[in-house]
Amino acid sequence: MRSIGEMARDSGLGVSALRFYDRAGVLVPAWVDPVSGYRWYAPEQLDEARLLARLRRAGMPLADIRLILAGWSGADTDLVRGLLQAHLRRLERGLADARTEFSALRSLLDQRENPMTTTPRTAAARLSVPAPDLAAALDAVRYAVSSDPGLPMLGGVLFDVEGDTLRLVATDRYRLAVAGIGTEGHGGPRVQVTVPAALADAMRALLDGDGPVGLAVEGERVTLEAGDRQAAGQCLAHDFPDYRRLVHLPSGRRALVDAAAFRRELESGPVRLGAGRERGDASAEVSVLEVADDGTVSVCEDGDGDGSVVAVDRGFLLEAIAAAGRDRVVLEFGAPTAPVAIRRTDDETAFALLMPVRLDD
Repeated sequence: MRSIGEMARDSGLGVSALRFYDRAGVLVPAWVDPVSGYRWYAPEQLDEARLLARLRRAGMPLADIRLILAGWSGADTDLVRGLLQAHLRRLERGLADARTEFSALRSLLDQRENPMTTTPRTAAARLSVPAPDLAAALDAVRYAVSSDPGLPMLGGVLFDVEGDTLRLVATDRYRLAVAGIGTEGHGGPRVQVTVPAALADAMRALLDGDGPVGLAVEGERVTLEAGDRQAAGQCLAHDFPDYRRLVHLPSGRRALVDAAAFRRELESGPVRLGAGRERGDASAEVSVLEVADDGTVSVCEDGDGDGSVVAVDRGFLLEAIAAAGRDRVVLEFGAPTAPVAIRRTDDETAFALLMPVRLDD
């Protein structure tokens, strides 16, 4: 007999997925301890669980999965073959429809673009920034820079100068980090440039003093001067997305957590796998967070309690808490499908947003 944990490990189905399929009557354990409720599976159920895992990865509807499992061991395979073929046709139709929509979207983009009118950047700005503040801002956002070569416009840190405020922003689609600091010397219009990750790192290496440093933007070039040292280079030749559209979220439930204690709970707590592994990282782990009515947050196994639950990439959440650099942080939760916000208790201008992860049921 296999325990539910062993079954999850050997089959590729998560513990919560096994519980779900038990409740749905699709893969019922051979024996359930009447006292503890713990599930145990017979040896022959492993092949059935592995088959189920394959069907899930192929996006097979639950109703069809039931029939396939029921007919898999029979001598007549026509039903199983027919269901597999029907699902394949659905997937092909869906792909064809998606291609049609993407083609229309590309046409709309082509109509908006006019290379003949493209002109180089002419924006210019010179400002003074406290070195410790700029260092802290870079530390707060650098982890969220994208490394996807297919999205080069996200491969750096946005420097957004407006009035006497400099905002630094980074995102890789799955998370977004923002930090703001005060500046002096810039009285002109708003200026935005995206500093490549390598140049941002070179700038950070110069920020080891307590005094002010100079930041200059001249067209496509950005320069940081710290005393007699300098880091300079070309900005990315891509427009950064309008991050302001992404950060206006409905207010949610806030929970104040001790950063160190919560990190320990995340690191030792249960994890699950999320569906739709767009990042291609099969080893990524997901933590399910449950928010109780009294505002406390706990790492739970499958969210069977009465509170609200949301699932996030555990590694991303740990990085966001570390980047906040505070003993206590505020976690803000909206709907289970809304981003989770990680905020500092003393600085509303620095925060991170994590996209929720869809769980395998």
